[in-house]
Amino acid sequence: MPDSFIRSARRRTRELLTVAVDGGPVSRTFDQFLLALILLNVAAVIAESVQPLGERFASGFRLFEIISVVIFSCEYVLRVWSCVEDERYSHPVTGRLRYAASPLALIDLLAIAPFYLTFLTTDLRVLRILRIFRLLRMAKIARYSQTLQIFGRVLIATRMQLLLTLTVMTVLLLISSSLMYAVEQEVQPEAFSSIPAAMWWAIATLTTVGYGDIYPVTVWGKLLGSLISVIGIGMFALPTAVLGAAFLDEARSVRKIAKCPHCGEDMTNHQSGTET
Repeated sequence: MPDSFIRSARRRTRELLTVAVDGGPVSRTFDQFLLALILLNVAAVIAESVQPLGERFASGFRLFEIISVVIFSCEYVLRVWSCVEDERYSHPVTGRLRYAASPLALIDLLAIAPFYLTFLTTDLRVLRILRIFRLLRMAKIARYSQTLQIFGRVLIATRMQLLLTLTVMTVLLLISSSLMYAVEQEVQPEAFSSIPAAMWWAIATLTTVGYGDIYPVTVWGKLLGSLISVIGIGMFALPTAVLGAAFLDEARSVRKIAKCPHCGEDMTNHQSGTET
């Protein structure tokens, strides 16, 4: 088989599997098919957990699972095979290995791994866990959703700010649980038996959930709990503000890129319409 034919087939496969305008309407139809298949798989896992449905349609669920795994497996193999058309993975061996280690490729692998792992064990508890892990296929939706891709870029861009707020919240959690342990341990030795035990109360209070299973009864404990609750509202609003502002900035930049600076026409639609 001529090398030119193989390269052409590999390039076309890459265009078909890439979520962009590269493959034109055929690529979009393929993306929509895979997206629908992912959603149907999630619905099947949920329906299968309902005992009457799971027992009555067990063979149907199993057949659908096999068909889905075959499709997802073919998709994964084709992605690894055609990834060398991308300059980042151009080397036929190391390039494919680097692609296989990329986040989206790992998600694709995890989406099919539970099916193959069921052949390695007969433990019903392990099999049940592996069946639930099929819900990881929902993560594949990120490949076909521009909004989720934007959110992923936002998380990467704001990782330092988020790490800083997480560090501050961790310090606040340790201080809160330590202080509450010192104040309440003598009065409630079972509820606040140690600092780790007090952390449950601190987490529930800082997140403003307040389950009510553990609560301070002393005057100092109540005052401290009130202060920690107020601080928690402000602290847990910080990540939301950081992500919200970054998400809006990213969404605006995407809209600017997608519009022609001269006529304002949607360049994405224009490119997909001229693609052959």
